[in-house]
Amino acid sequence: MIEIDKRIWIPKRELEFKFGTSSGPGGQHVNKVETKVTLLFHIQSSSVFSTEEKEMLLDRLSTRINKNGFLSVSSSKFRSQQGNREQVIERFSQLVSEAIKPAKKRKKSRVSKKQKIDRLNAKKKRGEQKRLRSKVQPEEG
Repeated sequence: MIEIDKRIWIPKRELEFKFGTSSGPGGQHVNKVETKVTLLFHIQSSSVFSTEEKEMLLDRLSTRINKNGFLSVSSSKFRSQQGNREQVIERFSQLVSEAIKPAKKRKKSRVSKKQKIDRLNAKKKRGEQKRLRSKVQPEEG
């Protein structure tokens, strides 16, 4: 079981792991050992999440979901398969827990009366400064 948060645990049977060779430097070792780990999770067939949570996951993690509906998370950070497996599970748990958190409601805010008055006074002062900089017109008469 993988803990997402205090109330949600995903059974390992719902997760699929694929292994492959990592890219980058490493000599012969990197070419013959499958250390890269990709975790696949089918959101729609999961028994853990409610319909609303599934919709939130599909919406918020859409860039990581392939056309078959599998959420894909991979890691090739470590040189061992076990290290990458732990990393990918941790990242998966983090992504899913962030995605199912409800969005915070925006609180309406207002500009205070003092702020409005201060802004207008600053504009008047600035305008007066600019007016005094201009050339003085000779008086006729």
